[in-house]
Amino acid sequence: MPEEKLPERGSHFYRALFCSTFLISAFTVGGGFVIIPLLKAKYVDEYGWLEDKETLDLVAIAQSLPGVVAVNAAILLGYRMAGIPGALTALFATILPPLITLSIISQAYDFFIQSPLVRLLLKGMQCGATALIVNVAVDLVRKQCKKRLAIPLVILVGTFVANFYFDVNLMLLVVMDGVLGLLLLRSPEYD
Repeated sequence: MPEEKLPERGSHFYRALFCSTFLISAFTVGGGFVIIPLLKAKYVDEYGWLEDKETLDLVAIAQSLPGVVAVNAAILLGYRMAGIPGALTALFATILPPLITLSIISQAYDFFIQSPLVRLLLKGMQCGATALIVNVAVDLVRKQCKKRLAIPLVILVGTFVANFYFDVNLMLLVVMDGVLGLLLLRSPEYD
């Protein structure tokens, strides 16, 4: 993204970054991949702080780094938008909701572990998180189909089949996909 398109970095920006990231983190239930559509909806669609492709690229980098995907993604996106202060703002906003939630739950663990209401609530949240992940996958497939590029689609389908049907290790598949990307997708048409 060109420098002039970066958001203004005044106190209003940092407040908006903190509040939006805090809310996203607070409602990201079901794993780090759920954060992807929420980050895109907020930073790309609503605020226009980042471009769609750039956000997906940064999230892909976050997924390949060790650690929690949601935290990695928030740090990278915050850094891209506002350097180290943006990364720190996004980091604190991302880790604060789970820290608060886990502190409360640890104080009332026995109640939470035995409550059928909590169990049903978590089951419903799990279903919603699954729907968000499927939505991201469908969106990525649509974008590749619109580009009419066969190689990324073959890699996508091959990775799914290898993991789902043949139980190939996910880490091995990620490394293999990265190598395939380096070897096969060098041309500018794949950007």
